[in-house]
Amino acid sequence: MCGRFSITLPTEAMARLFNATPANDLPPVPNFNVCPTTQIATVTAGEGTRHLRPMRWGLIPHWYKSPADGPLLINARAETIAEKPAFRAACRERRCLVPASGFYEWTKDAEGNRLPWYISRFDGAPLAFAAIWQDWSREGEAFEGATCAIVTCAATHEMAEIHHRTPVILSPEDWPLWLGESGKGAAPLMAPPPKGSLQMWRVDRAVNSNRASGPALIEPLGA
Repeated sequence: MCGRFSITLPTEAMARLFNATPANDLPPVPNFNVCPTTQIATVTAGEGTRHLRPMRWGLIPHWYKSPADGPLLINARAETIAEKPAFRAACRERRCLVPASGFYEWTKDAEGNRLPWYISRFDGAPLAFAAIWQDWSREGEAFEGATCAIVTCAATHEMAEIHHRTPVILSPEDWPLWLGESGKGAAPLMAPPPKGSLQMWRVDRAVNSNRASGPALIEPLGA
């Protein structure tokens, strides 16, 4: 799964990287501890233009009467995304990208303590998570707007050593297909990253708190 990530790329750099027009209300960066239910930057495409726009991380299906009316859907499993009622329409019609610098996963020691790891591309380049999105609104609710979930698949290679799931990470050449700019047939893109493309290291348990912040969160433990 993907339950926390970091984004350190400035908004202008994200816009250039994805050739997208940035919205005026994007969340501030850098953020070394992006948590579910917060606003994150996403990339969508439509009418020949890409947009860098904010969305709530945690997809809210259209039938939810409130944001808390059911499970918090921060991830969508690639194996069942086309079948689940909460995801299948979005998978066909509303796909997006989530820019990130790296993400966190956890293992446990013999005493059951959660030990965080930070994962990034081996070459240091930004990540683009495959994601899906859904608009949601209800009269009288404090929140309304676009919501999203990050697509995950079974982990292989390096990631499998610390967790059995991984976010789907797309290469630039795959962005047009995922965003629906170059036809259909995006299902094969929902695959684990190539062997040798990721690096990972233990980080301080401070990141276990969703209130933690700052660049020290991604520093190797003991550095």
